[in-house]
Amino acid sequence: MSSKTTIAFATALILGSASAALAGGDNDDGAHAGGFVIRCSLDGVNPVYHPGIFGNPAVAREYGFVKSRNSGWQVEKNCVRGPYHN
Repeated sequence: MSSKTTIAFATALILGSASAALAGGDNDDGAHAGGFVIRCSLDGVNPVYHPGIFGNPAVAREYGFVKSRNSGWQVEKNCVRGPYHN
């Protein structure tokens, strides 16, 4: 291959890799949508984005959450986050 062909091929390969990397960052699978849940804290948490926790009352209770009478979620009284959290 000539040097011009090699440079063109390398440029195309680099641009193609960069495009694929940027497209992969769209989070289309929804696996990380909604962030994370911290024990005993509902700050910024939308239960819809965490069905693995809020879809099962037993799991939600492990995180310190209970359903209120109006079907909303609240932090259980006397919930303890752990020794390294406030």
